Amino acid sequence: MCAVKKFIDKVTIECIKGDITNQNDVKAIVNAANSRLGPGGGVAGAIHEKAGPGLEQECKPYAPLKAGEAVITTGQKLPNNYIIHCLGPVCGLDHPEDELLASCYKEALKLAESYHITSIAFPSISTGNFGFPLDHAANVAFTTIKEISKDLKYIRLIRFVLFSQHALDVHKRVLEDLFKSWNKS
Repeated sequence: MCAVKKFIDKVTIECIKGDITNQNDVKAIVNAANSRLGPGGGVAGAIHEKAGPGLEQECKPYAPLKAGEAVITTGQKLPNNYIIHCLGPVCGLDHPEDELLASCYKEALKLAESYHITSIAFPSISTGNFGFPLDHAANVAFTTIKEISKDLKYIRLIRFVLFSQHALDVHKRVLEDLFKSWNKS
């Protein structure tokens, strides 16, 4: 199942190919949300479909979300206790792109920590319709996690669930390249 597994401080980072809505062994999944926090295409559509109509109702008070922000809801009908909704930046439109994307990961992890969540699964935020190049987005995600990993008290597993083999291959390569450079410093 796991294509790559690395350890940063006390945190395990995994990258797998799969469906974010079928991560039964993690406490929280992350939704690559739209600003209105409603159903849509891609990850948001899949999560809302499996979670049921109660998710849209639970999300309404939090909308609209701004790029880089995150909010948390229950998992509704999903096997996960929580869903953390992040609005990633649209490449070429929302600035500063890298900082907003990094903020998604930071804010999601802060929320997870505040709820004492020990395991979390992320999609590749902003790489679908929002146009972020996969390798660049993976670099931002992994670098951000490395920067805050020493401050994580509860989270022990961060899983990236990638929809395609290509996305998995890119994330695997970026993570392995980053680990080589981190181990040299």
